[in-house]
Amino acid sequence: MNYSTLKKGLAASFVAMVGVTTLASAQDATTSSSAKVFGGRGQYRTWSIGVNGGVLSPFVAIGGTNDFKNAEVNLGYGISLKKQLGHAFGLEGNIFRGKISGTNKDVAGGVQNGTKEFETDVAYSADIRGVVNVATVDFLRRENSVNFYVSAGYGLIAYAPKVTLANGSVVDWKDKATGSATDKHDAKTYVKEAYIPVGVGVKFKVSERVAFNLGYTMHFLDGDNLDGVYANGASNKDKFSYGYAGLEFSLGSKSKPALEWVNPLALMYDELKDPSLRNEVEALKTRVSAVEQSIEGLKKDSDGDGVSDQFDKCPGTPAGTAVDGSGCPLPKVETVVAPNTGNLTGFETIQFEFNSSVLKTESYPTLDKLSSVLRENGGKVTVNGYASSEGTAAYNLKLSKDRANSVKTYLVNSGVNASQVVTKGHGEANPIASNDTEEGRIQNRRVESARN
Repeated sequence: MNYSTLKKGLAASFVAMVGVTTLASAQDATTSSSAKVFGGRGQYRTWSIGVNGGVLSPFVAIGGTNDFKNAEVNLGYGISLKKQLGHAFGLEGNIFRGKISGTNKDVAGGVQNGTKEFETDVAYSADIRGVVNVATVDFLRRENSVNFYVSAGYGLIAYAPKVTLANGSVVDWKDKATGSATDKHDAKTYVKEAYIPVGVGVKFKVSERVAFNLGYTMHFLDGDNLDGVYANGASNKDKFSYGYAGLEFSLGSKSKPALEWVNPLALMYDELKDPSLRNEVEALKTRVSAVEQSIEGLKKDSDGDGVSDQFDKCPGTPAGTAVDGSGCPLPKVETVVAPNTGNLTGFETIQFEFNSSVLKTESYPTLDKLSSVLRENGGKVTVNGYASSEGTAAYNLKLSKDRANSVKTYLVNSGVNASQVVTKGHGEANPIASNDTEEGRIQNRRVESARN
């Protein structure tokens, strides 16, 4: 893997971490020291810095193959910077260094793969990890004091192995830079490789600012150069572990709690106990009750005509009386019977109820006859819709179009080609009777059909 590509990837990861935390900070609007369940991260301390020290080993807890039989324990030390993004998750950057070594003293002859021992100088190891707190909800304590966590991420390591061969000679990778011109072409003062850190740990709260941290991390490298040996000529991935203890210091205002130690269950309980919240709920109940009473008042219909008292312009209507939308009695409508029902031509006038475009059942024989004429003889017909003078001219024009379209829909549904029927709406125009009387208005609510 190309070193410059790895270095750019690691740099991009750290930039992404800074970008995420900057955006998170921008979204935190609240700064109250009294934390609320949905108050945002701004009400907590979310940044922390840590220092740690421990032991480095070429072996890992899950086992696996190694180029050396015996591990030696060496000192390692490092620093960390973490941004807590929620109760259970945070992003952490780590840098550490130290030495890793091992021997073959328990192998017969003290030699394996042509080597006796190695010692690798880790110039630096830097990575970024996601850290997940395993148990953030505590039913026994109001505030957490112990956190268990797991972590995983991506990093870059620079190291130089020094190997003692079977004959006692030492190969130090840092010396390669001082060789011949040929050697210089392939010089590797330090090897740079990517690795994947996977770790677990437990953290103890010492005070509001300080936590004691115990952790163990396994590092899986993207190469087989860590101990300077390619076992049996095969390229097996190397690995090493780091067990450490350290202190972590919370940064930020002392008036705010640290986010990772807050128990969200206790926080919610405190918020529900808040008297101001109870008062707000009671006030809300009162407002809802008032709205319900107002709705009941709007629904009251003293005369039972289907129109509430608030909108009833004719209160006290006798039971069973048909009324309009304002609660006033509808005029009595006499059914107009088409003459000569036995000798229909299909072009008789179609009548409609007040403010309606629904076809009346007595119109069906006329429409069936007109449908038969059009289907058998072809040709086209113009359907003209009209309205009486109640309401606005614009509304009556629309109503007349709807009446004409009702006739066309009936004809088309009965088998007439839609292109044979043309519809027109004339509104209040061309009345056949006076609009000053109810009898005249009844006649003007009509549709007339004519051949083209």
